[in-house]
Amino acid sequence: MSQKNPLPDRSLSGLKKREWLAQLAEIAEESGTFEALGARHFATRITDGATLLVSFETIQGIQLQSEIGQPLGWDMVKAHGWSHLCVVSDGDTWFRDPAVYDLFDRLTDEGWFEEFDRVIFYGAGPCGYAATAFSVAAPGAHVLAVQPQATLDPRVTEWDNRFVHMRRTSFTDRYGYGPDMLDAAQQGFVIYDPAEDLDAMHAALFTRPNVIKLRLRHMGDALQGDLIEMEILEDLLLAVEADGLSTAEFARLARARRDHPSYLRNLLGHLDAAHRPYLAMLLCRNVVERMHAPRIKRRLDGLEKAAADGEFTPPPARNGAANGAMGGN
Repeated sequence: MSQKNPLPDRSLSGLKKREWLAQLAEIAEESGTFEALGARHFATRITDGATLLVSFETIQGIQLQSEIGQPLGWDMVKAHGWSHLCVVSDGDTWFRDPAVYDLFDRLTDEGWFEEFDRVIFYGAGPCGYAATAFSVAAPGAHVLAVQPQATLDPRVTEWDNRFVHMRRTSFTDRYGYGPDMLDAAQQGFVIYDPAEDLDAMHAALFTRPNVIKLRLRHMGDALQGDLIEMEILEDLLLAVEADGLSTAEFARLARARRDHPSYLRNLLGHLDAAHRPYLAMLLCRNVVERMHAPRIKRRLDGLEKAAADGEFTPPPARNGAANGAMGGN
């Protein structure tokens, strides 16, 4: 199916919230619908292609991540003719709002999700939690969640002290515990950095037969931005649509980290903290040979001086020697 009403590339970047909302609603209503959901949420809906993407996003995340200030799901609509339901929050709410519950109840009652050949739920962080929790509305869906929280119920995750302001919010009523809601999914994928302890602890709660956990070690705590910068988020969603996302395919796509500055800096920091100057020098040589990286070049200069002073034995200087320091998942 082809896109009947292409979304315009009109830039909404830099607009104040009220004007941004007004223009986004205008664009959405030209191609589909716009619906306010209480005081802090709204939804846009575009029905066209046989694949439906349900994305959860925040106003702040959209304005930060998109060069033109449009929801990231709209990129999939424009590029691939997908249908799209975008549920947006003002700030991090974890979408714990009866108005949002009512939306999914209504769409389920209407049989709307059943109109599509493939339904994909996507979100990151609090939006990743929502992608897992609301996926139960479309049994058989596929779910791609980046750094999702399983719940913020303090009886389950009292060890997570990042969101104490949410502890009075109910995560035990409708669409509550993310891992349980995923039981109805055909396949779930959870992307996280195992070196981020709290994210890894949440990821452990998603251990289910129908969930594949995908690790991005040394990437840090802002993975969605990294996936966008490495230009692999779209590829991940396409792989989910094609039933082609596996640990091997994810590892292939994740090789884009080798050219991603923040990953390289994090990996170098890990090697320095572990007092591994030999491997750190291999890494620095590899990076400096391949790309412009002033900070890593300065670190290489320091390592070379330390080696010359007899502090450690440096690796032989030969092409390709640094490959072993790049690490895996």
